[in-house]
Amino acid sequence: MRRSSSSSSSSSGLRRRRRSCSQRGAGVGPASCCCQSHPLLSLPVNLLDSRSVMGDLGWVAYPKNGWEEIGEVDENYAPIHTYQVCRVMEQNQNNWLHTNWILTQGAQRVFIELKFTLRDCNSLPGGVGTCKETFNMYYYETDEGGAEGGATREETGISQEEDRALKESRYIKVDTIAADESFTELDLGDRVMKLNTEVRDLGPLTQKGFYLAFQDLGACIALVSVRVFYKRCPFLVRSLAEFPDTIPGSEASQLVEVGGRCVNNSLPLYEPPRMHCSTEGEWLVPIGRCVCQAGFEEINGSCQGKRAPTCVYTWRRGRGLLGHGAAAGAGVDGS
Repeated sequence: MRRSSSSSSSSSGLRRRRRSCSQRGAGVGPASCCCQSHPLLSLPVNLLDSRSVMGDLGWVAYPKNGWEEIGEVDENYAPIHTYQVCRVMEQNQNNWLHTNWILTQGAQRVFIELKFTLRDCNSLPGGVGTCKETFNMYYYETDEGGAEGGATREETGISQEEDRALKESRYIKVDTIAADESFTELDLGDRVMKLNTEVRDLGPLTQKGFYLAFQDLGACIALVSVRVFYKRCPFLVRSLAEFPDTIPGSEASQLVEVGGRCVNNSLPLYEPPRMHCSTEGEWLVPIGRCVCQAGFEEINGSCQGKRAPTCVYTWRRGRGLLGHGAAAGAGVDGS
């Protein structure tokens, strides 16, 4: 199962939307808000972020006159490396761009976020017949980095075309990527960047790593950034039970059951505590809880020893000095 989400903006900054706690079904009032009481939000872990790479990305592009790496600056004037291709006037384009090997770090399902711009074919005079407004994304799993090419063409004795076809045959298509907004010559004159953001999820993954590849068939594209990440369910203390940092399962709808450990000086009540980690990196469906042992009380999510009661003495006429507290009120004078 693949899920996609897309958005676009007129600048190169990405506006991130946050759902309110009420939208997450955690209650109505602020006091019952899950985001305030427990850190249930997912913990994304980047496996690749092209914008954080200081030097050249070193991705492989072929043919040589296809994708080209271009150095630019982002909205904060920080240097970034983009890949661009715009051979819209020529027929039968088949330009490929391969990333380096991406280590999964044990993740079985990952998310791929693409930021890109795409030219409106109608704004290109003479290129309507050959121009495209989509591109394709592929992936190839392997346990070894550097194994994407296998034996060299010289070692196998095959032609360049055969070598290229062999590489492409290993890749599995993820999706065809289209833009919500495409730019025109007028946008270029006004220095308006119509940046699109598309997210795809990929899994189940069974190898130690994988490559991504982008295929252009005749579009005018600038691939501004590629980010690959997975989501973890973060460490959580709930109902006096600790739940460890957990990697979700491989299926999009899968919930991984995780057993909790009662905090010190506490015991399970009725049944051991359990929660479920979703692919989105969120803790769901709590079952069971822990309670403090005798002689301990819950304070700020932990069980602490109860303080010895303080005995308060009062003087009453005819009764002498009386104690109130654990001494159960026996008079000091023995009456």
